[in-house]
Amino acid sequence: MDGHEIAQRRLAQQHLAGPPSADPVSVVRRLGCVQSQEYAVAKWSLGQRCAPGVTDASVQSLVDDGTILRTHILRPTWHFVLGEELGWIQAVTGPRVHVFNGYYNRMHGLSPDVAARTTSVITSALSGGNHLTRPELAAVLASAGLPATGNKLAYVVMFAELEGLIANGVRRGKQHTYALVAERVPAPITLDPEAGLVELTRRYFTSHGPASIKDFAWWSSLTVTQIKRGIEGCGDALTSTVVDGRTLFFASDGPEPAPPPAASLLQGYDEYVVAYTDTKFVYNVEGRAPTPGRYNENMMFHPITFDGQIGAFWRRTPTPKQITLEIDLFVEPTARQRKALTEEVERYEAFAGLPVTVTFV
Repeated sequence: MDGHEIAQRRLAQQHLAGPPSADPVSVVRRLGCVQSQEYAVAKWSLGQRCAPGVTDASVQSLVDDGTILRTHILRPTWHFVLGEELGWIQAVTGPRVHVFNGYYNRMHGLSPDVAARTTSVITSALSGGNHLTRPELAAVLASAGLPATGNKLAYVVMFAELEGLIANGVRRGKQHTYALVAERVPAPITLDPEAGLVELTRRYFTSHGPASIKDFAWWSSLTVTQIKRGIEGCGDALTSTVVDGRTLFFASDGPEPAPPPAASLLQGYDEYVVAYTDTKFVYNVEGRAPTPGRYNENMMFHPITFDGQIGAFWRRTPTPKQITLEIDLFVEPTARQRKALTEEVERYEAFAGLPVTVTFV
């Protein structure tokens, strides 16, 4: 197995190649969590993996009704996760993320006692179906004698998220809100911690594999010891191979490598790009992607792949009436790839529900 085959297997596992997923819910269930830091294009990541017909509005409806929730989980950053699965995933990974956040919590005076108090104030304010924005939560905290603004407020709210108590509420215009998970998720799936560890391990390697333990540690924040225990618990659901000295795990009964799409318009935090640290090289096997100095590492530019390999970046500028895509090619696409890129832009236009114009720089 070489880098190209690893990339092709991942594309198939993630429904970026081969048969599409049934719907956005199936996408999130398969991947476990889907990074959603840039909200508008994160919704496209879900629609892109489905058959035509899924729109931005239909994904938004699933987020508004709590079927899919958006919250801080894993590293931590914003992710989509199924509402019914949020509880058991946070139970597995939340304690580790609290450890990572420890320095900043201490810097902001968020001791265990203070965190318990702020969390109590937040959950009380949201009780009874209230969906409040972050500034509104800040006002509630201030009135309770627990002022928090800026970065401190972010960590105060995140603490409650990592406890599995709050997540997104219904979007209010362009504003995101928070709501109680207990009021958004009527029938949560419950797993004991060890079963949850095994299931999250199985989920990652069967949807993101072939991947290494280091990759999964980056994605999940779990320790190597935990991951090895999770792999052992998966039994023969996983198989492995060694590539360039790395042991890579993947589904024993997963799909065969599929021909990669001639062109894919990915978001900067797409799971194909961001879910790895040890084996990121597979989407740039030939070393054609520019060094980070040309594009900021926060992915203001989003990648375009040609046959599974990064060959361009795009930037999205929306207005109420249209969206402009600025595309920077650093390889010359073939005629087949250019045709596929045009079709991919048309798919995105149908998803967004607005006219899309393209400029090349």
